[in-house]
Amino acid sequence: MCGIVGYVGNRDNAIKNIIDGLIRLEYRGYDSAGISYIFDDKIIIKKNTGRVKNLENNLDFNTKSNVAIGHTRWATHGIANTVNSHPHQSGKITIVHNGIIENFDEIKKELINNNIEFKSTTDTEVACALLNYLYGLYNDFNKAIIEFQNKVKGSYAIAAINEDYKDKLFVIKNASPLVLGVTDYGNFIGSDMPSILDKTNKFIILDDGEFGILTKDDIKIFDKFGNQIDKPIKKFSGSEQSMEKQGYDHFMLKEIHEQPEVTKRTMNEFINDDINSLIDKMPDLSKYKKIHIVACGSAMHAGLIGKNLIEEFANVEVNVEIASEYRYKRNFVNKDDLVIVISQSGETADTLAAVEITNKMGVDTLGIINVVDSSIARNTKYVLYTKAGIEVAVATTKAYSAQVALLSLIALNLANSKNKINNDELINILNSIKELPVKMENLLNDSYEEIAQKIYNKNDIFFIGRDIDYSISQEGSLKLKEISYLHSEAYPAGELKHGTISLIDNGTPVIAIVTKKDIASKTLSNIKEVKSRGAFVIVVTTSDIEIEKSYYDEIIKVPTTHPLFQSLLTVIPLQLVAYEVARKNNCDIDKPKNLAKSVTVE
Repeated sequence: MCGIVGYVGNRDNAIKNIIDGLIRLEYRGYDSAGISYIFDDKIIIKKNTGRVKNLENNLDFNTKSNVAIGHTRWATHGIANTVNSHPHQSGKITIVHNGIIENFDEIKKELINNNIEFKSTTDTEVACALLNYLYGLYNDFNKAIIEFQNKVKGSYAIAAINEDYKDKLFVIKNASPLVLGVTDYGNFIGSDMPSILDKTNKFIILDDGEFGILTKDDIKIFDKFGNQIDKPIKKFSGSEQSMEKQGYDHFMLKEIHEQPEVTKRTMNEFINDDINSLIDKMPDLSKYKKIHIVACGSAMHAGLIGKNLIEEFANVEVNVEIASEYRYKRNFVNKDDLVIVISQSGETADTLAAVEITNKMGVDTLGIINVVDSSIARNTKYVLYTKAGIEVAVATTKAYSAQVALLSLIALNLANSKNKINNDELINILNSIKELPVKMENLLNDSYEEIAQKIYNKNDIFFIGRDIDYSISQEGSLKLKEISYLHSEAYPAGELKHGTISLIDNGTPVIAIVTKKDIASKTLSNIKEVKSRGAFVIVVTTSDIEIEKSYYDEIIKVPTTHPLFQSLLTVIPLQLVAYEVARKNNCDIDKPKNLAKSVTVE
């Protein structure tokens, strides 16, 4: 969840290059930042808590350096203070690190027995001290790195400077993302492509267990045994404009407004006027008897939508699992099952671990991923890419919608291949897909500020719904709590009388989702229950469902579309209400406290 950048080149602006990269990594979330650079043949370290701006103010940009590494930290081992901030130095070695060294305590005790002292409480300083100790033992840094990887358990993307090789950067990778950027004036490293995209779109991806040596005009990659290997230079196809707000107050608002285009772009990859093209462009999933969806956070909520749609339209059983639980439980998966994993970054640690477990079981996997050539994309049998582009705001919106769009197409593909949909409905579905972006745009043009004004200062907010509406409720509740910091929970509407209704007081906001016509009356009866206890009810419903005024205080009408795609419309008002509530509470909307964009540690 930390971010690292590095540069070695024939230009002397390394400090500025690192700060540029750290600023572009701010979206990942962090609580401190630091830099280490070579100046006057010495390694200089500067670090501060808080924003990158604090570090900037502590630097002299006239200082000439052509080798540097930088870091934004999200505290795991030890509180957020200057001592625990990266970079860390031990002897001749200075490193920055993203990941968690799981056996750091054991290693630390061994090093203390060898008279090595520690200043911080971090696992990273232990990693640095171990590298330095092994280098002193072997007098060969490649051998030290190989032995380091043999001794260390956990995840790490490490960038290191060695006092004996001041014209080189060393990188080591295992279970944490790391890319190497290639230019004609030097080479870069970064936790992801956005961190170096303003410098280059040419990159090399390291696989787990590999390490590299970068100079101003060369990159050498080695496997875990120390054998040099060739890695292809790839070209990133994304746009750097995604990293700009383009007139919007926040990245989140910009990304909400990008959803019509993102949905269209994602769907157009697989479908045109011929609905049967779906079967040609997607893997044949009709052979699988059961589907398991594994994901975290909003991606898991997208998976719940997928479960509702696949079961309803294709009549295929679907289980949805939380990735952080999946790796520690008994999983009943058979060889004729399919495991679908969903991740925006393609680097989510728990989801990646689930892929590794499933692969060992010999079960087929399909990744729904936004980042091409990410770790999960490279390790699943099949991969379907969402076309969301770079998402900067920590709270996902457009990537979530792209995931739901792909899952709706998977449901459609399965239903079509199993002859569950007739020709008339296929024509209706095609028309719905064509009309979807326009209907999304119309929702984006509505104002939700008045509704936000009535709930932004409440302590508790509840979302209710049934079936797919409950799945949408969970995402709406998450959006609200993660950016506004208000306590919010989602419940199945039918569960109210089993305990939850005791939490309803006079004026308590309840946001009720009612989009399924066949069960609308059931949810309306639950709405009556909370309304009679004084709840302030906001109903989100479709244009074809009529609800009497006595049921609600506010109503949001969304256009009606085919049920396969209805949730793509329903979620937009929930996103915008959350955004307006957070804005009224003066929250840091793009970078909510304690959260990170890419959760690359357990």
